[in-house]
Amino acid sequence: MPAIDTRSGILQHKIKKSTPGYTLFTPLGQYNTYLIDMDGEVVHKWDLPSDVGNYAYLLENGNLLAAIRTKDQDAGLPAKGGRLVEYDWDGKIIWEHNDPLQHHDFRRKKNGNTIYAAWVKQTDPTILNSIPGGLPGTENDGAIYTDVIREVDSNGKLVWEWDVLEHMDMTQFPIDPTINRREYAHANTVALTLDEDVIVNWRNNNTMIIIDRDTKKIKWSLNEITFGQHHDVQMLDNGNILFFANGADVHVHGPETGSRVIEMDPVSKKEVWSYSGSPPRSFMSWFISGCQRLPSGNTLICEGLWGRLFEVTPDQEIVWEYISPYFVEYDHPAYTGTNIIFRCYRYAAESKQIRGRLQ
Repeated sequence: MPAIDTRSGILQHKIKKSTPGYTLFTPLGQYNTYLIDMDGEVVHKWDLPSDVGNYAYLLENGNLLAAIRTKDQDAGLPAKGGRLVEYDWDGKIIWEHNDPLQHHDFRRKKNGNTIYAAWVKQTDPTILNSIPGGLPGTENDGAIYTDVIREVDSNGKLVWEWDVLEHMDMTQFPIDPTINRREYAHANTVALTLDEDVIVNWRNNNTMIIIDRDTKKIKWSLNEITFGQHHDVQMLDNGNILFFANGADVHVHGPETGSRVIEMDPVSKKEVWSYSGSPPRSFMSWFISGCQRLPSGNTLICEGLWGRLFEVTPDQEIVWEYISPYFVEYDHPAYTGTNIIFRCYRYAAESKQIRGRLQ
């Protein structure tokens, strides 16, 4: 068992420059979601029945929406969920939806529907041969799992679906030639634009897109290998795109390169703000991870590989920093000895999610 890092908890907190509130996170391989204050103290937690796939967040009604990993149709792929569950503040189940191959991301829409990513197992040789890119012969036991985006209503009825096989020209977005062909193409983000079109991010082909919900056509895309794959792609209130650039693609990144958080103008596709470490390699998470633009203009960052959550100003000054003390101490197939975190979120004391719920 690796030694547990004692350098955890709050490392720094510049009260006058940081954004007050409560931070929510779910350590992978643990069965809890934690809400901590600015001093790193746990003020509330939810007990979960199993591993998450891969995170949980608070709805405006104060309930927790989480993806719980199930054993049904386990393809051996990362970030499988299978069971979407809404818990109230006290941990009572309010709503759930089961889709055995749900994975990675999910969002509750304003109308009460829930949108999420799922896999479909493909074994037809014609379909397999039509999927471009990747390392030949690295399919998942003769299959490739392709992505669909599904939207269900509060009764679990499917009301909308978008399928890469039907609605996307995959030849324009091949799997990176250094990556296996187990799935096309590892969607790790399903988010909404300001007008509720759908943002999808694929790690394994360095691609993010916006889908017109009405026509199901791709209305915007970015395929850029120099970001080294990415996570948590989202639209800000100003219409720009914020995302975590992992900086891990072997074609263009080496030991001197780290991760970045980038705000981009989607029209010009030019960066308007970014955060990087100094030196660059001091900030690096080659997988998972996320970011959140706070009302103050600061940015909350999850450097997921190291369980590190920190807040930076627009001038890149770190004003709050916390390292999760929750290391996996049992024999886990993926997370033993780690404290990794997929994403985190900050909520103000007077936000709809928190107000009046903490005593």
